[in-house]
Amino acid sequence: MGEQGSRGPAAPARLRAGVPDATVARLPGYLRALRALADAGRTTVSSEALATAAGVGSAQLRKDLSHLGSYGTRGVGYEVAELVFHISRALGLGRRWPVVLVGVGNLGHALAGYGGFDDRGFSIAALFDVDERRIGERVGEQRVRHLDDLDDVVGAFGVCIGVIATPAHAAQDVCDRLVAAGVTSILNFAPTLLRVPPQVDVRKVDLSNELQILCFHEHRKGFALVEPLLDESMTGEVSA
Repeated sequence: MGEQGSRGPAAPARLRAGVPDATVARLPGYLRALRALADAGRTTVSSEALATAAGVGSAQLRKDLSHLGSYGTRGVGYEVAELVFHISRALGLGRRWPVVLVGVGNLGHALAGYGGFDDRGFSIAALFDVDERRIGERVGEQRVRHLDDLDDVVGAFGVCIGVIATPAHAAQDVCDRLVAAGVTSILNFAPTLLRVPPQVDVRKVDLSNELQILCFHEHRKGFALVEPLLDESMTGEVSA
């Protein structure tokens, strides 16, 4: 199972061959930081300042950007607008990407109304559900359609990206129908692993997993506070 989208206009070979998945995962963070700098009126930025804004080390940033080519100038840094262009091109953001979303529950409603998709070049082509009570419901600018219309919409809009926001028990069937319709990249919000063919890329977003990771860190912080007291208690027992 891969983790990068793959349909649409071909990017230059050097942007597609040999770029580590971890580098690709960091590029949106660099782009977000650069756009914030541009909004603040900055025209150039050093690698150190950009790395700080993106939350990575400067050496890591320079290594990541080397996969895109050499765009920095020694003693000056990077031209903000130029780097925005090159990272956007590397990510395939030079065109608009139609997206279908399946599952219009609470999470699906929130995703359908998220303005950040449109700002970054993604448009919701259609919303789907199988619950007859939701069919025809208006969410934002879309009316919810039955999943049986999926093939027609994917073909009409040239959709290659699908978002799954269904309960776990329905996710695999939805995934299979997306793949059969021609979707080759899937963003999965359902708390389950999906089985897909090798040519289909999946990114999994599990909010409960992220919360559990934060819980681990909070637990560790609490243990770090208690541990010296435990050590002191044990030392006292040995001395006695």
